[in-house]
Amino acid sequence: MKKIIILFMMALSVMGCSSNDGKSEEAAAKQEETNSVKLVLDWTPNTNHTGIYVAQAEGFFKEQGLDVEIMLPGEAGADQLVASQKAEFGISAQETLTEARIQDIPVVSIGAIIQHNTSGFASPKDKGITSPADYEGKTYGGWGAPVEEAVLSSLMQKENANVSEVEIVNMGNTDFFTAVERDIDFAWIYYGWTGVEAELRGQELNMQYLTDYSKKLDYYTPVLTTSETMMNENPETVQAFMAAVSKGYEFAIEKPDQAADILIEAVPDLDPELVKASQEWLSPKYKDDADQWGIQKEEVWSSYAEWMYNHDLLEEKLKANEAFTNEFLPE
Repeated sequence: MKKIIILFMMALSVMGCSSNDGKSEEAAAKQEETNSVKLVLDWTPNTNHTGIYVAQAEGFFKEQGLDVEIMLPGEAGADQLVASQKAEFGISAQETLTEARIQDIPVVSIGAIIQHNTSGFASPKDKGITSPADYEGKTYGGWGAPVEEAVLSSLMQKENANVSEVEIVNMGNTDFFTAVERDIDFAWIYYGWTGVEAELRGQELNMQYLTDYSKKLDYYTPVLTTSETMMNENPETVQAFMAAVSKGYEFAIEKPDQAADILIEAVPDLDPELVKASQEWLSPKYKDDADQWGIQKEEVWSSYAEWMYNHDLLEEKLKANEAFTNEFLPE
């Protein structure tokens, strides 16, 4: 009897090993099925991108069967690389994607990284620029896009000021702090990075946020994008990508300090103090008053596109419902 029991136990052990081996083989097979995709940033890495780096470091992409390569945009730009399928995903902004859609570039926004526009016109306090009316007689430093003059004009008209009285220069890649000391009086910045850096430098800024002057300028910037081809031919990959990224940004919302550490480790060239301070400022704004991170409203897309059309920035009206989708966000 003892011999029978021993044999029975050995048999169970072998069966258990076979079962575990089966599971191991299944896991290994799943691992081999990892899908490699590319994500193109809109600019150099910063806290707008934290959720992506969190998803990578914490294994959220891996959980979804994805191996994600994070790329810098280069000269081509994210929209072009995504549209030409040289990258599966990208980071853009509503204003540039709107222009792309009008030009029949088949890129679609699949998630709003920040729920409300956090950009505006900034100047050192000693310049005395406290409202758009004060732009008259001043020098604005930009990057040469037609939308800049249109936004300046829109804000200034509300205060009976004239944009023709502003000297507009292209400051190229010159950083804000160098430019306002040497060449310009004010510039368009994202407060979550440049504004926070000014705080750390002890430099007081006057700031006119776009959202303080026009609801139509409360557009999504930045956004995550993919191509219509990816949506139609590989929806499971898009779904998996957004599940991982959503988890990454939720982590950054709930644990800004840890999220900042992850970004610092991933991109050691960044200033740790700036990353920490920027992350603390920005994390509550990823989701803000929305029901979930990433959600987009058609009203925001149509309203801003109407503003662009009325300011001669678009040759035709945007089909707003085709420019974005919420279908790939987790339920």
